[in-house]
Amino acid sequence: MRHHGCIFRFDPLRPFNRLRSALSAPLLLLPLFIAAPSAMAQSAGKAPSAPASNEDVFLYRGMGSSYVCNARTAGIEFPKAVGVAAATYVQLLNGRHGGKVASTGNKKLTNEQLFAGAEFQIITGAIQFCPDKVPDDVKTKVKEALKKAKAAK
Repeated sequence: MRHHGCIFRFDPLRPFNRLRSALSAPLLLLPLFIAAPSAMAQSAGKAPSAPASNEDVFLYRGMGSSYVCNARTAGIEFPKAVGVAAATYVQLLNGRHGGKVASTGNKKLTNEQLFAGAEFQIITGAIQFCPDKVPDDVKTKVKEALKKAKAAK
């Protein structure tokens, strides 16, 4: 079809191509939704494994700190980013390790203890990985807490 020197092409199947693409995307994710519940059901029947090792804690700290750095880059407020990262960290410790950490022995820690430790570790990691994304007052508080802990030894 021509109109004032322009060529307009009409594709009668174009709306169907969009619909087909929109409908096929969920089908690609279907195996994940089918496999995930069965994997979760298998792990739900098991007793929690051993306390979180130092390597586990280091991994969870890195994941939480990375989340905070990425969230801050995306414009999410610092307290919200730390809160979500700490909640995820605590869920991992409770779900995979029964709330136990090797460095504290075989004692199950309370959620308050787990949250406090998770927040501190995540914030110190964020200070290490993306210091420009951590508010200055938080950095000051962490430095003071580290000085007090070092003096107490």
